[in-house]
Amino acid sequence: MTSESITVKALTVTQPIGEFYVTAMNASDILRVCKFDFRRMQYTGTIVDFLGIQRRVDPGRARQIAAYSRTMDACFPGSVVLAIDERCAHVALTPLDGCVDITISSYLDSEDNHLNIALNESTSIIDGQHRLKGIEESGELEMMIPVTIFIGIDQATEASIFSTVNLAQTKVNKSLVYDLFSLQRRRSPERTCHDTVVSLDRMAESPLRGRIKRLGVATEGRRGETLSQATVVKGLLPYITSDALADRDRGRRFGFWEPVEGPENRRRIFRHFFVAGEDEKILATMVNYFAAIMRKWPESWQNTGDGNILNRTNGYLGFMRFLRPAYLSLTTSNEVPTHGDFAAILEMVDIKDGEFTTARFPPGSSGAKRLFEKLSIDTGLAA
Repeated sequence: MTSESITVKALTVTQPIGEFYVTAMNASDILRVCKFDFRRMQYTGTIVDFLGIQRRVDPGRARQIAAYSRTMDACFPGSVVLAIDERCAHVALTPLDGCVDITISSYLDSEDNHLNIALNESTSIIDGQHRLKGIEESGELEMMIPVTIFIGIDQATEASIFSTVNLAQTKVNKSLVYDLFSLQRRRSPERTCHDTVVSLDRMAESPLRGRIKRLGVATEGRRGETLSQATVVKGLLPYITSDALADRDRGRRFGFWEPVEGPENRRRIFRHFFVAGEDEKILATMVNYFAAIMRKWPESWQNTGDGNILNRTNGYLGFMRFLRPAYLSLTTSNEVPTHGDFAAILEMVDIKDGEFTTARFPPGSSGAKRLFEKLSIDTGLAA
Protein backbone atom coordinates (compact mmCIF):
# COMPACT_ATOMS: atom_id res chain seq x y z
CA MET A 1 0.00 0.00 0.00
CA THR A 2 1.39 3.40 -1.00
CA SER A 3 0.97 6.50 1.14
CA GLU A 4 -1.76 8.94 0.09
CA SER A 5 -2.92 12.20 1.66
CA ILE A 6 -5.22 15.21 1.46
CA THR A 7 -4.60 18.53 3.24
CA VAL A 8 -7.35 20.98 4.24
CA LYS A 9 -7.25 24.32 6.04
CA ALA A 10 -9.53 24.53 9.09
CA LEU A 11 -10.50 26.61 12.11
CA THR A 12 -10.14 25.21 15.62
CA VAL A 13 -13.26 25.18 17.79
CA THR A 14 -13.13 24.58 21.55
CA GLN A 15 -16.31 23.48 23.34
CA PRO A 16 -16.99 21.49 26.54
CA ILE A 17 -16.51 18.20 24.70
CA GLY A 18 -13.00 19.28 23.63
CA GLU A 19 -11.37 20.54 20.41
CA PHE A 20 -12.64 19.93 16.91
CA TYR A 21 -12.25 21.63 13.53
CA VAL A 22 -14.52 23.23 10.94
CA THR A 23 -13.71 23.49 7.26
CA ALA A 24 -15.13 22.95 3.78
CA MET A 25 -14.14 20.20 1.37
CA ASN A 26 -15.05 19.08 -2.10
CA ALA A 27 -17.42 16.13 -1.96
CA SER A 28 -14.88 14.15 -4.00
CA ASP A 29 -12.21 14.63 -1.31
CA ILE A 30 -14.60 13.65 1.51
CA LEU A 31 -15.48 10.49 -0.38
CA ARG A 32 -11.78 9.68 -0.85
CA VAL A 33 -11.19 9.48 2.90
CA CYS A 34 -14.53 8.15 4.18
CA LYS A 35 -15.97 4.75 4.72
CA PHE A 36 -19.74 4.44 4.98
CA ASP A 37 -20.41 3.03 8.45
CA PHE A 38 -23.80 2.05 9.84
CA ARG A 39 -25.38 0.58 12.93
CA ARG A 40 -25.86 -3.08 12.14
CA MET A 41 -26.26 -6.45 13.83
CA GLN A 42 -23.94 -9.42 13.48
CA TYR A 43 -24.76 -12.81 14.94
CA THR A 44 -22.32 -15.27 16.48
CA GLY A 45 -24.31 -18.05 18.10
CA THR A 46 -26.63 -16.31 20.54
CA ILE A 47 -24.42 -13.25 20.99
CA VAL A 48 -25.49 -10.04 19.28
CA ASP A 49 -22.73 -7.54 18.55
CA PHE A 50 -23.73 -3.98 17.76
CA LEU A 51 -21.23 -2.23 15.54
CA GLY A 52 -20.95 1.14 13.85
CA ILE A 53 -22.57 4.49 14.52
CA GLN A 54 -24.47 5.57 11.40
CA ARG A 55 -27.86 4.23 10.43
CA ARG A 56 -28.28 2.11 7.31
CA VAL A 57 -28.40 4.10 4.06
CA ASP A 58 -31.92 4.51 2.68
CA PRO A 59 -31.55 4.18 -1.13
CA GLY A 60 -34.75 6.13 -1.75
CA ARG A 61 -33.58 9.06 0.33
CA ALA A 62 -30.16 8.98 -1.35
CA ARG A 63 -31.86 9.13 -4.77
CA GLN A 64 -33.92 12.15 -3.68
CA ILE A 65 -30.77 13.95 -2.52
CA ALA A 66 -29.03 13.02 -5.79
CA ALA A 67 -31.85 14.57 -7.80
CA TYR A 68 -31.79 17.69 -5.64
CA SER A 69 -28.00 17.95 -5.96
CA ARG A 70 -28.35 18.37 -9.72
CA THR A 71 -30.68 21.37 -9.43
CA MET A 72 -29.67 25.03 -9.59
CA ASP A 73 -31.04 25.53 -6.08
CA ALA A 74 -28.94 22.78 -4.48
CA CYS A 75 -27.76 23.88 -1.04
CA PHE A 76 -26.30 21.87 1.85
CA PRO A 77 -25.46 24.39 4.60
CA GLY A 78 -25.29 21.85 7.44
CA SER A 79 -21.99 20.22 8.31
CA VAL A 80 -21.07 16.67 7.53
CA VAL A 81 -19.47 15.39 10.76
CA LEU A 82 -16.36 13.24 10.39
CA ALA A 83 -14.12 11.34 12.80
CA ILE A 84 -10.51 10.73 11.72
CA ASP A 85 -8.28 8.05 13.21
CA GLU A 86 -5.51 9.89 15.06
CA ARG A 87 -2.89 7.77 13.24
CA CYS A 88 -4.12 9.24 9.95
CA ALA A 89 -4.27 12.93 10.91
CA HIS A 90 -1.56 15.52 11.33
CA VAL A 91 -2.45 19.03 12.51
CA ALA A 92 -0.04 21.90 11.88
CA LEU A 93 -0.39 25.61 12.66
CA THR A 94 -0.31 27.92 9.64
CA PRO A 95 0.97 31.50 9.35
CA LEU A 96 -2.66 32.64 9.17
CA ASP A 97 -3.63 33.12 12.82
CA GLY A 98 -6.40 30.84 14.02
CA CYS A 99 -6.11 28.34 11.17
CA VAL A 100 -4.50 24.92 10.98
CA ASP A 101 -3.57 22.56 8.17
CA ILE A 102 -5.05 19.09 8.67
CA THR A 103 -3.36 16.41 6.60
CA ILE A 104 -5.42 13.24 6.27
CA SER A 105 -3.28 10.34 5.12
CA SER A 106 -3.07 6.59 4.94
CA TYR A 107 -1.18 4.90 7.78
CA LEU A 108 1.67 2.48 7.15
CA ASP A 109 2.72 0.49 10.20
CA SER A 110 6.45 -0.10 10.34
CA GLU A 111 6.13 -3.53 11.96
CA ASP A 112 2.80 -5.12 11.05
CA ASN A 113 1.14 -4.67 7.64
CA HIS A 114 -2.16 -5.85 9.11
CA LEU A 115 -2.32 -2.56 11.04
CA ASN A 116 -2.08 -0.44 7.88
CA ILE A 117 -4.99 1.93 7.26
CA ALA A 118 -5.89 2.90 3.69
CA LEU A 119 -6.82 6.52 3.00
CA ASN A 120 -10.45 5.57 2.33
CA GLU A 121 -10.59 3.86 5.74
CA SER A 122 -9.04 6.72 7.72
CA THR A 123 -12.30 8.55 8.38
CA SER A 124 -15.78 7.54 9.47
CA ILE A 125 -18.98 9.52 9.03
CA ILE A 126 -20.71 10.45 12.27
CA ASP A 127 -23.48 12.43 10.58
CA GLY A 128 -24.32 13.22 6.95
CA GLN A 129 -23.96 9.93 5.14
CA HIS A 130 -27.19 10.38 3.16
CA ARG A 131 -26.01 13.75 1.86
CA LEU A 132 -22.70 12.27 0.77
CA LYS A 133 -24.27 9.19 -0.80
CA GLY A 134 -26.77 11.34 -2.70
CA ILE A 135 -24.07 13.73 -3.93
CA GLU A 136 -21.94 10.77 -4.95
CA GLU A 137 -24.80 9.35 -7.01
CA SER A 138 -25.49 12.77 -8.57
CA GLY A 139 -21.96 13.08 -9.94
CA GLU A 140 -21.69 16.63 -8.54
CA LEU A 141 -18.42 15.77 -6.82
CA GLU A 142 -16.86 19.23 -6.95
CA MET A 143 -19.59 20.68 -4.73
CA MET A 144 -18.14 22.26 -1.58
CA ILE A 145 -19.54 20.82 1.65
CA PRO A 146 -19.19 22.26 5.18
CA VAL A 147 -17.36 19.73 7.36
CA THR A 148 -16.83 19.31 11.10
CA ILE A 149 -13.82 17.14 11.95
CA PHE A 150 -13.08 15.27 15.18
CA ILE A 151 -9.71 13.59 15.55
CA GLY A 152 -8.90 10.59 17.71
CA ILE A 153 -12.24 10.29 19.51
CA ASP A 154 -13.41 6.93 20.79
CA GLN A 155 -16.59 5.11 19.77
CA ALA A 156 -18.45 6.21 22.88
CA THR A 157 -17.86 9.87 22.00
CA GLU A 158 -18.84 9.27 18.38
CA ALA A 159 -22.09 7.70 19.62
CA SER A 160 -22.72 10.60 21.99
CA ILE A 161 -22.24 13.19 19.22
CA PHE A 162 -24.49 11.31 16.81
CA SER A 163 -27.17 10.77 19.47
CA THR A 164 -27.17 14.41 20.57
CA VAL A 165 -27.33 15.72 17.01
CA ASN A 166 -30.15 13.41 15.96
CA LEU A 167 -32.34 12.66 18.99
CA ALA A 168 -34.76 15.55 18.31
CA GLN A 169 -35.07 14.74 14.60
CA THR A 170 -38.02 12.54 13.70
CA LYS A 171 -36.22 11.17 10.62
CA VAL A 172 -33.87 9.18 12.88
CA ASN A 173 -34.98 5.86 14.33
CA LYS A 174 -35.41 6.53 18.07
CA SER A 175 -34.60 2.90 18.92
CA LEU A 176 -31.23 3.32 17.22
CA VAL A 177 -30.51 6.52 19.13
CA TYR A 178 -31.39 5.00 22.51
CA ASP A 179 -29.29 1.94 21.70
CA LEU A 180 -26.27 4.17 21.04
CA PHE A 181 -26.44 5.46 24.62
CA SER A 182 -25.09 2.04 25.62
CA LEU A 183 -21.70 3.13 24.27
CA GLN A 184 -21.47 6.03 26.70
CA ARG A 185 -19.22 5.32 29.65
CA ARG A 186 -21.10 7.38 32.24
CA ARG A 187 -24.50 6.63 33.72
CA SER A 188 -27.50 8.55 32.42
CA PRO A 189 -31.27 7.98 32.42
CA GLU A 190 -31.10 6.85 28.79
CA ARG A 191 -28.25 4.46 29.56
CA THR A 192 -30.24 2.97 32.44
CA CYS A 193 -33.27 2.57 30.18
CA HIS A 194 -31.15 0.94 27.51
CA ASP A 195 -29.63 -1.54 29.94
CA THR A 196 -33.07 -2.33 31.36
CA VAL A 197 -34.49 -2.93 27.89
CA VAL A 198 -31.60 -5.23 26.95
CA SER A 199 -32.16 -7.27 30.12
CA LEU A 200 -35.92 -7.42 29.57
CA ASP A 201 -35.28 -8.74 26.07
CA ARG A 202 -32.63 -11.30 27.09
CA MET A 203 -33.40 -12.61 30.59
CA ALA A 204 -34.95 -16.06 30.72
CA GLU A 205 -37.34 -14.95 33.49
CA SER A 206 -38.46 -11.79 31.67
CA PRO A 207 -42.01 -11.81 30.27
CA LEU A 208 -40.69 -9.56 27.48
CA ARG A 209 -37.91 -11.92 26.45
CA GLY A 210 -37.59 -11.92 22.66
CA ARG A 211 -40.42 -9.37 22.31
CA ILE A 212 -38.38 -6.20 21.73
CA LYS A 213 -37.08 -4.96 18.36
CA ARG A 214 -33.72 -3.70 19.54
CA LEU A 215 -33.00 -1.26 16.67
CA GLY A 216 -36.64 -0.55 15.90
CA VAL A 217 -36.76 -3.18 13.15
CA ALA A 218 -37.41 -6.91 13.30
CA THR A 219 -34.44 -8.99 14.45
CA GLU A 220 -33.29 -11.58 11.95
CA GLY A 221 -34.32 -15.08 12.95
CA ARG A 222 -36.84 -14.02 15.61
CA ARG A 223 -40.63 -13.89 15.58
CA GLY A 224 -43.08 -12.31 17.95
CA GLU A 225 -41.30 -8.98 18.44
CA THR A 226 -44.27 -6.74 19.19
CA LEU A 227 -42.55 -3.75 20.82
CA SER A 228 -39.82 -1.43 19.60
CA GLN A 229 -36.95 -0.48 21.87
CA ALA A 230 -38.06 3.17 21.62
CA THR A 231 -41.57 2.28 22.82
CA VAL A 232 -40.25 0.47 25.88
CA VAL A 233 -37.98 3.41 26.71
CA LYS A 234 -40.86 5.86 26.16
CA GLY A 235 -42.87 4.18 28.90
CA LEU A 236 -39.92 3.85 31.28
CA LEU A 237 -37.93 7.09 30.97
CA PRO A 238 -40.51 9.48 32.54
CA TYR A 239 -40.40 7.42 35.74
CA ILE A 240 -36.68 8.20 36.06
CA THR A 241 -36.37 11.81 34.91
CA SER A 242 -38.29 14.89 33.87
CA ASP A 243 -35.27 16.24 31.96
CA ALA A 244 -33.05 13.55 30.47
CA LEU A 245 -30.68 16.03 28.83
CA ALA A 246 -30.05 17.92 32.09
CA ASP A 247 -29.55 14.65 34.00
CA ARG A 248 -27.14 13.35 31.36
CA ASP A 249 -25.14 16.56 31.61
CA ARG A 250 -25.14 16.45 35.41
CA GLY A 251 -23.85 12.88 35.35
CA ARG A 252 -21.07 13.89 32.99
CA ARG A 253 -20.10 16.93 35.09
CA PHE A 254 -20.53 15.63 38.63
CA GLY A 255 -21.24 11.89 38.52
CA PHE A 256 -24.19 12.03 40.95
CA TRP A 257 -27.77 13.27 41.21
CA GLU A 258 -29.68 14.79 44.08
CA PRO A 259 -32.61 12.72 45.38
CA VAL A 260 -36.10 14.07 44.77
CA GLU A 261 -38.71 14.57 47.43
CA GLY A 262 -42.42 15.28 47.71
CA PRO A 263 -44.69 15.28 44.63
CA GLU A 264 -41.79 14.81 42.22
CA ASN A 265 -40.80 11.62 44.07
CA ARG A 266 -44.31 10.28 43.50
CA ARG A 267 -44.22 11.18 39.81
CA ARG A 268 -40.76 9.66 39.20
CA ILE A 269 -41.24 6.33 40.93
CA PHE A 270 -37.89 4.92 39.74
CA ARG A 271 -35.88 8.07 40.42
CA HIS A 272 -34.71 6.94 43.85
CA PHE A 273 -33.38 3.68 42.39
CA PHE A 274 -31.53 5.57 39.65
CA VAL A 275 -30.00 8.11 42.05
CA ALA A 276 -28.86 5.30 44.35
CA GLY A 277 -27.33 3.36 41.46
CA GLU A 278 -29.80 0.51 42.03
CA ASP A 279 -30.89 0.02 38.44
CA GLU A 280 -31.42 -3.68 39.11
CA LYS A 281 -34.44 -2.73 41.24
CA ILE A 282 -36.00 -0.94 38.26
CA LEU A 283 -35.53 -4.12 36.24
CA ALA A 284 -36.93 -6.31 39.04
CA THR A 285 -40.04 -4.14 39.33
CA MET A 286 -40.63 -4.28 35.56
CA VAL A 287 -40.19 -8.07 35.52
CA ASN A 288 -42.57 -8.58 38.46
CA TYR A 289 -45.18 -6.22 37.02
CA PHE A 290 -45.27 -7.73 33.54
CA ALA A 291 -45.10 -11.27 34.95
CA ALA A 292 -48.33 -10.50 36.80
CA ILE A 293 -49.87 -9.17 33.57
CA MET A 294 -48.73 -12.23 31.62
CA ARG A 295 -50.18 -14.66 34.17
CA LYS A 296 -53.46 -12.77 34.49
CA TRP A 297 -54.03 -12.84 30.70
CA PRO A 298 -51.83 -15.69 29.35
CA GLU A 299 -53.79 -16.18 26.13
CA SER A 300 -53.66 -12.54 25.09
CA TRP A 301 -50.03 -12.26 26.17
CA GLN A 302 -48.97 -15.10 23.86
CA ASN A 303 -51.12 -13.92 20.94
CA THR A 304 -48.80 -11.88 18.72
CA GLY A 305 -51.26 -11.63 15.84
CA ASP A 306 -52.98 -8.51 14.55
CA GLY A 307 -55.94 -7.25 16.55
CA ASN A 308 -54.53 -8.09 19.99
CA ILE A 309 -53.11 -5.05 21.77
CA LEU A 310 -51.99 -6.45 25.14
CA ASN A 311 -48.38 -7.09 24.13
CA ARG A 312 -48.20 -4.23 21.61
CA THR A 313 -47.63 -0.49 21.91
CA ASN A 314 -51.10 0.45 23.16
CA GLY A 315 -51.19 -2.28 25.76
CA TYR A 316 -47.65 -1.62 26.95
CA LEU A 317 -48.13 2.15 27.27
CA GLY A 318 -51.51 1.76 28.96
CA PHE A 319 -50.10 -0.62 31.55
CA MET A 320 -46.97 1.51 32.02
CA ARG A 321 -49.15 4.51 32.79
CA PHE A 322 -51.00 2.39 35.34
CA LEU A 323 -47.73 1.19 36.90
CA ARG A 324 -47.31 4.43 38.85
CA PRO A 325 -50.57 4.29 40.85
CA ALA A 326 -50.14 0.53 41.28
CA TYR A 327 -46.60 0.95 42.59
CA LEU A 328 -47.52 3.82 44.93
CA SER A 329 -50.37 1.78 46.40
CA LEU A 330 -47.93 -1.00 47.31
CA THR A 331 -44.95 0.80 48.83
CA THR A 332 -43.99 4.11 50.39
CA SER A 333 -40.43 3.04 51.21
CA ASN A 334 -38.86 2.61 47.78
CA GLU A 335 -39.07 -1.17 47.75
CA VAL A 336 -39.58 -3.62 44.89
CA PRO A 337 -43.15 -4.97 44.89
CA THR A 338 -43.42 -8.69 44.30
CA HIS A 339 -45.21 -10.46 41.49
CA GLY A 340 -47.89 -11.39 44.02
CA ASP A 341 -48.36 -7.75 45.03
CA PHE A 342 -49.08 -6.73 41.45
CA ALA A 343 -51.19 -9.83 40.82
CA ALA A 344 -53.51 -8.92 43.72
CA ILE A 345 -54.19 -5.53 42.15
CA LEU A 346 -54.78 -6.93 38.67
CA GLU A 347 -57.26 -9.48 40.03
CA MET A 348 -59.70 -6.58 40.42
CA VAL A 349 -59.59 -5.76 36.70
CA ASP A 350 -62.67 -6.90 34.79
CA ILE A 351 -61.14 -7.60 31.39
CA LYS A 352 -61.37 -11.17 30.19
CA ASP A 353 -58.55 -12.93 28.40
CA GLY A 354 -59.02 -12.32 24.69
CA GLU A 355 -60.74 -8.95 25.13
CA PHE A 356 -57.65 -6.83 24.38
CA THR A 357 -58.90 -6.00 20.90
CA THR A 358 -58.51 -2.93 18.70
CA ALA A 359 -62.31 -2.61 18.72
CA ARG A 360 -62.25 -2.07 22.49
CA PHE A 361 -58.91 -0.26 22.67
CA PRO A 362 -58.44 1.62 19.36
CA PRO A 363 -55.06 2.18 17.71
CA GLY A 364 -53.24 5.35 18.76
CA SER A 365 -52.94 7.10 22.09
CA SER A 366 -56.71 6.94 22.70
CA GLY A 367 -56.49 3.15 23.05
CA ALA A 368 -53.72 3.34 25.65
CA LYS A 369 -55.67 6.01 27.53
CA ARG A 370 -58.85 3.94 27.47
CA LEU A 371 -56.99 0.92 28.87
CA PHE A 372 -55.44 3.03 31.63
CA GLU A 373 -58.85 4.45 32.56
CA LYS A 374 -60.37 0.95 32.72
CA LEU A 375 -57.55 -0.26 34.97
CA SER A 376 -57.94 2.78 37.23
CA ILE A 377 -61.72 2.46 37.57
CA ASP A 378 -61.73 -1.28 38.27
CA THR A 379 -58.99 -1.07 40.90
CA GLY A 380 -60.00 2.29 42.40
CA LEU A 381 -56.44 3.57 41.99
CA ALA A 382 -56.29 7.18 40.86
CA ALA A 383 -53.48 8.57 38.73
